[in-house]
Amino acid sequence: MSNLPSVPSHLVAFEDHHIRRKWHNNEWLFSVVDVVGVLSESANARRYWSDLKRKVEQEQGENQLYEKIVQLKLPSADGKLYTTDCANTETMLRIIQSVPSPKAEPFKLWLAKIGYERIKEIENPELATQRTRELYKAKGYPNDWIEKRMRGIAVREKLTEEWGKRGVKGTKEYAILTAEISQATFGLKPQQYKNLKSLGKQHNLRDHMNDLELIFTMLGEAATTEIAQTKNAHGFNKNRVAAIEGGKVAGKARKELEVQTGRKVVSKTNYLPETKKIKKRSEG
Repeated sequence: MSNLPSVPSHLVAFEDHHIRRKWHNNEWLFSVVDVVGVLSESANARRYWSDLKRKVEQEQGENQLYEKIVQLKLPSADGKLYTTDCANTETMLRIIQSVPSPKAEPFKLWLAKIGYERIKEIENPELATQRTRELYKAKGYPNDWIEKRMRGIAVREKLTEEWGKRGVKGTKEYAILTAEISQATFGLKPQQYKNLKSLGKQHNLRDHMNDLELIFTMLGEAATTEIAQTKNAHGFNKNRVAAIEGGKVAGKARKELEVQTGRKVVSKTNYLPETKKIKKRSEG
């Protein structure tokens, strides 16, 4: 089973890869480095894009490509925002034509489909939820797991909306608060949790959780939302306290279940394909 797309709108999946994107001036703009990295399979996508940009400019005329590229701040793997070259569908199609790759044609079709789906989702937001369900199902996830994952997404969205209202700013602060909830719930920060499950930077931790891990994740985040509302927490510091307290509620429930069952909730298991698991074991 391969990695699935994260639900946040700044990420979308092509095969096993995440492509960053941002809704800007009424259209999707995609991270050029991400797209080029997928097509070229280069170990240094930024260098490849830098060289390709010079080549395209020479072929198509000076500054023509620059005029189409927009620099936007997108979240990186470390949770920080960095200025990144981005392009709309039309410009991305031009760039793709310059990358010799067997994935070029499938990627063009995917890109067109993403644009069409966004238009439909604006008209009917329920389509986005249905599409996510279908993606998980196509990857082989069981229906009961999918329902928990979808419910977890709704709980997470409610929490982040609450944080936004209460003065929590930016991806970095969201990541810190999320880590506090995870630490109090499971005794592990997200990166430690990913390491336990042998997941890479590109993997979404929650897409690789089992049923109980998803349930306690939801409990921690739902409790945090309730505590923030009840205590009227404003600003990062007060919401950090609420996050820790919310995580403790879930952590206490987790520990009680472990006492009653004699089994740990936190698990090394994940939904990686067997081929990737074998590769990771051989590398270790």
